[in-house]
Amino acid sequence: MTPSASRQARLPCLLVLAGSLTACGGDQSALAPAGSAARDVALLWWWMLGVSAVVLLAVCGLWLWAQFRTPPPTDQDTEQRIARRWLIGGGLALPLVAITVLLAFGIPIGHRMLPLPLTEAPMKIEVTGHQWWWEVHYPDTGITLEDHIIMPAGRPVDFHLESADVIHSFWVPRLGGKIDMIPGRTNVLRLQADAPGRFRGQCAEFCGLRHAHMVLTVEALAEDDWQAWLADQQEAGE
Repeated sequence: MTPSASRQARLPCLLVLAGSLTACGGDQSALAPAGSAARDVALLWWWMLGVSAVVLLAVCGLWLWAQFRTPPPTDQDTEQRIARRWLIGGGLALPLVAITVLLAFGIPIGHRMLPLPLTEAPMKIEVTGHQWWWEVHYPDTGITLEDHIIMPAGRPVDFHLESADVIHSFWVPRLGGKIDMIPGRTNVLRLQADAPGRFRGQCAEFCGLRHAHMVLTVEALAEDDWQAWLADQQEAGE
């Protein structure tokens, strides 16, 4: 292969790598966490990526070794014994170890995302999914917003999620995992923004023709700004 052809062969791989790296940031990147739940999701993802990379390299190495080695002459019984070892090791032991490691990390992370009882009850925000917009209601104050969530930074918030029509999925990637919004059922998701900022949410379940336009803006405010916003909203509603 000529140097020019070699460079041309490497170009697609470099483009794929560059595209993969650019996907690690941005408003909807789960790998740019801004909250405790999102950090757990990102940590689990990186562990899964690392383990899968090790397994891929091991499989490729074994494949190359099998391609270029010259096996010694063996009888049929030996061949069957070697085949059983590979079957048990690669088909049973390896998946068992991988799944066990994944569950050892995944179960505690998922448990921490549940709306478990706290010493002080978290703030409650009700979100209802419609085709194709979000209704945001603050039951303690009577405030209602559309396609916009204002929340305090630095403390957990329980989102009570419902759907008025079809199945939607509530997802703010930089704050935590996603959860479905099912008609006739209320699901609760606990999220926290560590610092003030703006985050982009999206319906992650295809819900009709305008599904891609079902976007949500989440704004986390410092405590003083949050209290001032509440006072302004309540005053405007009087």
